[in-house]
Parts: sequence; C-alpha cells; structure tokens
Amino acid sequence: MPGAAVVYVHGLWMTGIESIWLRRRLARERGYRFQVFRYASVRAPLAEIIGALRDTIAAVDAPQVHLLGHSLGGLLIQRCLARYPMRQPGRVVFLGSPVAGSRAARRLARSAYGRALLGAASAAELLQEQPRDWDGGRELGIIAGTLPFGFGRLLLQFDEDNDGTVAVSETRMNGARAYLPLRTTHSGMLWSARVARETGSFLEYGSFGR
Repeated sequence: MPGAAVVYVHGLWMTGIESIWLRRRLARERGYRFQVFRYASVRAPLAEIIGALRDTIAAVDAPQVHLLGHSLGGLLIQRCLARYPMRQPGRVVFLGSPVAGSRAARRLARSAYGRALLGAASAAELLQEQPRDWDGGRELGIIAGTLPFGFGRLLLQFDEDNDGTVAVSETRMNGARAYLPLRTTHSGMLWSARVARETGSFLEYGSFGR
C-alpha cells in the first residue's frame, strides 16, 4: 500500500519548481509522495484549471491525499473542493493564501497592463473583497507570514502585519481548524524549515506545533 501523498498547487506566476525545498523536507521528514499540479496561472480560464486539478487529485493512488496550496493555489483548492468533493481522506494547508481577497492585486488591476498580468482566473479569485467560509469537507490549517518584504509593498503600504504581498487579515477564513502566523515572507515560506515542520505537523495530526 503506497504511503500518503500531497498534491501541491502553486501560486500566480509560479510553476511549482519554487517549492522544491519545501517538498524535499516534507518527503524526508514525513515520507510524503508529491504530485505538483502545474497550470497556466495567467492564460488558463478558471473552470479549466479547477477541472484539471480535480482530475489530478482523483488520479493519485494513495490511502490519504493531502492538499497544499501556496498563495493563489489555496484559493484554487477551495474552489475545487467546493465543486468536486474528494473521495480520498486527507487534510489541507494554505500558505499565505489571500482568501479574503488581495489589496495588492486590486491595486495592480487598476491598469490594463496590471489586469493582463493577473489573468482572468487570478482576477476572479484575488479581486474579491469578502470573507470566505471553509467548505472543503476536510480539516484546514492556515499559515500566514508576518515578515513585510515583497512585491506587494511596491504597490501599496500595508497598515497591518503582512508578508510583503498579502496582509494577515486577508489570510483568515472562518471554519479553518488551525491558524498560525510565522515570521516569514510570502515567498520565503517555501524555503522555511519551520513552515515545512508546521505543515507536516498539521497534515499528520490536524494541529500545528506537534
């Protein structure tokens, strides 16, 4: 019987390769097998991305299938699970996902060039300014960064804790089982040993700090 697997969903303008150290740490420490879900974050329509993610998850042969989303990837996971419930048991972790909408993205979208950079799928998710409730049918843990260095600070000045791209308040979601702010940047959480350790803790036990 194969061990537990993790489907990793990358964020906007990424390819999944940026998560290699995070995946290696989790594979070494927890024995997880990884499937990286790659998608064209700017060009592909949202419905096409969600359908492809559903097919990727369904094809994983493992007794447990966990989901791990960085930034926009977390929002795509939520959309997918709300529409297509998973047959395999498992947990979900979001890393710096702006589930309440992104002020940086809204600022970028003020120009036609900025809207083109976001793409239709990203715009559909990131420009919404409203709280969301978790309805994914499995336990969700959220990690938020509080080290304020990143692309978003070129677009606006945050008036609260943030990871340089996403504000802490933008990562909060009703219905999440656990929430953990850590001193890391938006991209830096993919390189952080602490983030890897806490992600593994939640996927394994349903809580951080184990």
